Amino acid sequence: MDTPMDTQTARDKKFLLWFGELSKQDTPLVGGKNSSLGEMFSKLTSLGVNIPNGFALTSAAYWHFLKYNKIDEKLPEIFKKLDHKDLKSLKETSKKIRTLILKGEFPPELEKEITENYQKLCEYYKQKNVDVAVRSSATAEDLADASFAGQHETYLNISGKKALLDAAKKCISSLFLDRAIVYREEKGFDHLKVALSVGVMKMVRSDLSSSGIMFTLDTESGFRGVVSISSIYGVGELIVKGRITSDQFYVSKDGMKRGFKSIIVKNIGRKDKKYIYAASGLKEVSVALKDQAKFSLTDDEIMKLAAWGCQIEEHYQHPQDIEWAKDGKTKELFIVQSRPETIHSQENQDQVYQEYEIKPESAPIIEATAVGNKIGQGKAKVIPDVAQISQFKPGEVLITNMTDPDWMPIMRIASAIVTNEGSRTCHAAIVSRELGIPCIVGAKNATKTLKTGQEVTVDCSQGSGRVYAGIVPFKIKKYDLKTLPKLDTKIMLNVGAPDAAFKSSFLPNSGVGLARVEFIFADKIKVHPLALYNFAKIKDKKEKAKIEEATFGYKDKKEFFVNKLAEGIAQIGAAFYPKPVIVRFSDFKTNEYRALIGGEQYEPVESNPMIGWRGASRYYDETFRPAFEMECQALKKVREEFGLTNVWTMIPFCRTVEEGKKVLALMAKNGLEKGKDGLKVMVMCEIPSNVLLSEQFLEIFDGMSIGSNDLTQLTLGLDRDAGTLSHIGNEQNEAIKKLISSVIKTCKEKEKYCGICGQAPSDYVEFADFLMKEGIESMSLNPDSVMKTIFSLSNLKK
Repeated sequence: MDTPMDTQTARDKKFLLWFGELSKQDTPLVGGKNSSLGEMFSKLTSLGVNIPNGFALTSAAYWHFLKYNKIDEKLPEIFKKLDHKDLKSLKETSKKIRTLILKGEFPPELEKEITENYQKLCEYYKQKNVDVAVRSSATAEDLADASFAGQHETYLNISGKKALLDAAKKCISSLFLDRAIVYREEKGFDHLKVALSVGVMKMVRSDLSSSGIMFTLDTESGFRGVVSISSIYGVGELIVKGRITSDQFYVSKDGMKRGFKSIIVKNIGRKDKKYIYAASGLKEVSVALKDQAKFSLTDDEIMKLAAWGCQIEEHYQHPQDIEWAKDGKTKELFIVQSRPETIHSQENQDQVYQEYEIKPESAPIIEATAVGNKIGQGKAKVIPDVAQISQFKPGEVLITNMTDPDWMPIMRIASAIVTNEGSRTCHAAIVSRELGIPCIVGAKNATKTLKTGQEVTVDCSQGSGRVYAGIVPFKIKKYDLKTLPKLDTKIMLNVGAPDAAFKSSFLPNSGVGLARVEFIFADKIKVHPLALYNFAKIKDKKEKAKIEEATFGYKDKKEFFVNKLAEGIAQIGAAFYPKPVIVRFSDFKTNEYRALIGGEQYEPVESNPMIGWRGASRYYDETFRPAFEMECQALKKVREEFGLTNVWTMIPFCRTVEEGKKVLALMAKNGLEKGKDGLKVMVMCEIPSNVLLSEQFLEIFDGMSIGSNDLTQLTLGLDRDAGTLSHIGNEQNEAIKKLISSVIKTCKEKEKYCGICGQAPSDYVEFADFLMKEGIESMSLNPDSVMKTIFSLSNLKK
């Protein structure tokens, strides 16, 4: 067969080039991985980005190897017989070609060039038989629209000339692994025109430290305002295998650029295993418990990686998927690979917004980490081992422990994927994103909970991943943002779950009118704040063990509360920066607080918690005051350490002006002084006293946000939790409208903020129309009703 080698220029005919000789234009010569390494080594090391040195065998070397062994003559005939949808045919084709390659020999002149340059690398690092990574880099991967995790092989801790030659040959053969063949078929690449370059790079001794993956956007939503870093102990191969949960960090780009150490998320992972050097290659060992409980990167290292990520993204003018490693001997960080992010960077999110509408009638049977934002349905197929993948049928939902690249032939035909293990950077997650398949990882017992043949719905559209029994109906709505009408009233959002904030930020909005912290309490903290504050005094061993489990990695339980609350708020603040984000202090009722771990000993039993001990009255109460002060510390951290000064605060259920003054004084004492660094403090208007004394409340607060749910129940004298009275409690009642109209008028006269964050404008477009006509400054809506409300209000205006 004719090969591209026949038409190459003099440089293109070179068998080997060092990283310093390569640039991003050399993808046809050395593939995406190696051309990127060369580009970064040549252009970014002078700017302080560390890249290990090395060299690459070119596509010319690949074609020469095939020709020397006459494999190029046999490939066309072998591929003629391939049916890539038939697993047996696929495996036979793969085995036949790989056997030919592995039995082949390097041409003498090529072998000499490889060994001589390996010797030069040894001299460069002043190390006899320097340890290297031998990595595959195909000419049809790591492109802006094509990048598949792990389709070719990498060999680590390779030392010595013979071991290097063996590893290089194995890399070449991996171009014809069945998973790689399938990928090229799916992408429309010609097998006979794709070459493989072998990269030889000095190993970073991450086996003695840590390594991981970094994205210069949020992988699930495509939000570009953050850098996402995953980190584990040891060599990074284990992170893709998904058998451990990595530490996860998010850094706000805006905060970082303004000089803040803006690490807005720090989640500790289950890092109980790691890969370290064996005599040859790698071996798996256990991680000591004391190390499992520590973060695998320091704050300074997180910030350095994030800064490098932004430098690389800026250099390429494209979001990046980056691999990094820390050398345990020198303590230096290194970038060992960067490729274009291929999923969200291809989307035109500024033009179209898509949302899923699903209303399940029962609770989910599984809840875990969602990958992507779609919904998939079908019959579950539990496959415990890759040897059984031939049993899988198109359209089924794959249920397994974890995938690796050998699972690719069936992953592409699955309607959804659910795995026991893994995190958002594991193989199943990476491949599912590229394939556009909803995936849930880290479900723990999915292979036991779900049964083969059972119909299931896999929902990744709501922030967290949920599996429902049966086929649950759903709708997909698409909105063309180019046709979005303009309204006189600002549209803000109600946001509770931090994990949904990045996606919600793509909605047309003027910020967040209500950020609820209750979800952070229930989902991320899980423990009553006073149980954390008084942890040392707790005598119940079972309760103490539950708290230890929930706060894994934190000796100081007060620090845990402050950090986790701050991080949850910061995710929302960063998602909408620099637009205002109004964070309401905790408004749990006593029965809800009692449901938290350790809550029973701190909360009274009330017959009607809805109008009991809640909101402002808790904050200055001597028994609850330490918990409120920790909330203040969290908000202070968000504004001062993370630099998110767009975060404002709001006091709920403030019955009297005197209560408001007490809370404001307590806030100021804890570093949240109204007016300082632009801090605004709002008060909820949800009690008739707030309306009747609105002028007095506005003398001490910066504005009011109407809580129409509570205002309705307290005006009409009903409990909104009582279902038998729900037909009476409607915000469109004339009494409620009069109160709201009065508040809007007063706020306008006082030139103070006036918004509404209650449910009513999300549910009733007529009510939203009433508010707009009254001249309210903003309406804060639930994300799933924003588009509907905007278009409906526009139609009413016509």
